[in-house]
Amino acid sequence: MWAETQLGRVSGKSALAKAFRYALRRWPSFTLFLEGGRVAIDNDPAERAIKPVVIGRKNWLFAGADAGGEPLAEAMTIIESAKLSGHDPEAYLTDILSRIGDHKINRLDELLPWKWVPLDQEAKAVA
Repeated sequence: MWAETQLGRVSGKSALAKAFRYALRRWPSFTLFLEGGRVAIDNDPAERAIKPVVIGRKNWLFAGADAGGEPLAEAMTIIESAKLSGHDPEAYLTDILSRIGDHKINRLDELLPWKWVPLDQEAKAVA
């Protein structure tokens, strides 16, 4: 392997040798994504998914009190659930808030992000 050959050519105490040894010890993990395609080459989707939480973390510390933090946590849960379900959170919230007052209480689960059908699509399906 090229890295093993190069390791023999550099000073054993150098930073480059340290980097080669690090890579060689972890080689199976580094190349796992090449075996069948089940493993992603990077973790960008996970990083993008948590970015809103990471960015807002310091802001949420100043929600006022526990009484302010809890509604904020609930709102973020709804927004992120809508995103995970493939919906535009603003469109989702606008739609469900406009019809939740007239919605039958025993059918509220239909308004959950993973079951939600926009009102205009619902009307087309009925027609």
